[in-house]
Amino acid sequence: MTSVPTPIPSRTQYVLEEIKRRILTGRLTPGQALVETDLAAQFGVSKTPVREALKTLAGTGLVVMSQYKGVTVRMVDADMAREVYDVRLLLEPEALRRSVWRGASLDAARDALTRADEATDTAERSLTNREFHRALYLPCGNPLLGRMLDEVRDQAALVSAVAWAADPSWEQEASEHREILRLALAGDADGAARALHAHIASFVRRAFPGAELGPREGLEAQEFPESPATPAARPTPAAQKEDGQA
Repeated sequence: MTSVPTPIPSRTQYVLEEIKRRILTGRLTPGQALVETDLAAQFGVSKTPVREALKTLAGTGLVVMSQYKGVTVRMVDADMAREVYDVRLLLEPEALRRSVWRGASLDAARDALTRADEATDTAERSLTNREFHRALYLPCGNPLLGRMLDEVRDQAALVSAVAWAADPSWEQEASEHREILRLALAGDADGAARALHAHIASFVRRAFPGAELGPREGLEAQEFPESPATPAARPTPAAQKEDGQA
């Protein structure tokens, strides 16, 4: 049987992923200038893929394009943290609640948590932490909700990178991740959602004391409304297995 060759990423995609990785792991710091000619020389490409990559990164909020200053890595402050984490607090706990409620597989979250515990450097730990959160919300059953959270994912990672550089609170967050996953695997959808909300809120409060998170920051003490699907429509274990959820 002939194996199918793995497609070679385009130059633009390669440059995009490498610049993003450097930003999210702290090799490129907030406010640092990104000069097209310098980056092109580093990656061995022309300026065109670099320019296209920077435009994409500007669209995701990781870099800022200015007529006077050129392209720079986005600065992180309390206002930026509040905006990004407020969106996460509004959407991510509910997405996790729905993932658990649906009986979706959380094997990817378990695997990411294990790899984060085994990581030997901060870059790998940062990336696996991002994978852990995404694995919780992605199987929520609402692709639009997943895409909305994906849109702020890179900006949230940038906030985290800056906060960890000042105060590497890895162990506390790892402990909170384990508790969130424990509740989710136990089928406690509301408990897992509340634990996730508390985890996100406590991180941004700790890292950016001036970031007021708004009226929903007490959500961990609240009850969640019934899911849009009626209880009668809740999938049975047998149906979940047929759908590949169990």
